[in-house]
Amino acid sequence: MVTSDGAPVRLYLASTSPARLATLRAVGIDPITIPSRVDEEAAVAAAGPLTAAEMVQLLARLKAEAILDPTLGHAAQLDGLVLGGDSAFEIDGQVFGKPHLPEIARERWLAQRGHSGVLHSGHWLIDARHGLVGQAIGGVAEARVHFADDITDAEIDAYITTGEPLEVAGAFTIDSKGAGFIERIEGDPHAVVGLSVPLLRKLVRALGVEWTGLWNV
Repeated sequence: MVTSDGAPVRLYLASTSPARLATLRAVGIDPITIPSRVDEEAAVAAAGPLTAAEMVQLLARLKAEAILDPTLGHAAQLDGLVLGGDSAFEIDGQVFGKPHLPEIARERWLAQRGHSGVLHSGHWLIDARHGLVGQAIGGVAEARVHFADDITDAEIDAYITTGEPLEVAGAFTIDSKGAGFIERIEGDPHAVVGLSVPLLRKLVRALGVEWTGLWNV
């Protein structure tokens, strides 16, 4: 792993999302994961009215900044780039995050069956090389997801029983069991798993780091 000037660099992921981790590893990057504890509901409420894109960008930034909080003891040990991410699903003018509860997930699936919505994926990247907080940059990737119209109630119930849709934005995945219910995607497919690889490459390079220099797998 090297930057454009030959110095080593590491990527720190402010998330424990299995999908984000798997995506990074698939493209040759094995990040150091650090849980980021942010009161998302309080942060959004304090910010006032936000579009879906503004909301995911805000939360991505707060998550990345949170692991640089010196009171948590991580900041002094970091030497690399810190990535925060957040996702939300917008359908029929409403914005949804993680459903958490089975009954909420079922309600959403009954409503989105046969319809389409936009998955917004926010990214925030902070240059924290040498333990110093430097430049930060962010961006939002989007993709329109079209759901099959022949999904049965029994399929929805079986899917929810797996627990998979409870902790993901929009109550669906494309990289696991939910893939069979999605007919097509318009836009950046990586956005649907919560981490856009093309966008991350642009952000990394904007901070003066070579994308290929992050490869360590």
